Amino acid sequence: MRSQLLSTVLRTAARPSLATRAPRFSPLLTRPSSSHAQETFESFSERYVDFFKNAEDLFEVQRGLNNCFAHDLVPSTAVVEAALRAARRVNDYSTAVRVFEGIREKVENKQQYQAYLEELKGVREELGISTKEELYPTA
Repeated sequence: MRSQLLSTVLRTAARPSLATRAPRFSPLLTRPSSSHAQETFESFSERYVDFFKNAEDLFEVQRGLNNCFAHDLVPSTAVVEAALRAARRVNDYSTAVRVFEGIREKVENKQQYQAYLEELKGVREELGISTKEELYPTA
């Protein structure tokens, strides 16, 4: 009797029950993904410039950089300048150098990277920031 009860319990546990099946959702209950408005490049730049101007510690600066560089675009020079000033304000030189590494990875070619370096030359000199290439030249 005990073995019959045990085998019945095991057979019942092995069968899929209605309660454990994944619920099926009606397509009418899903929200369309296009309901969000696209952010313009200008509003993106303004949002991150404001963010970096108000960043109070290293965690906020690095979080902002991670979020900014996660988007499928290269940030404007105004955003990069605000990020560099924020990194130096929280006294983190390495993060300021890594901003340029991030730009180098995001741009499509070397000429665009050089254009960013030229555009931000005054800020780099003012804040005393070197690029990785200047710090570690290949011999």
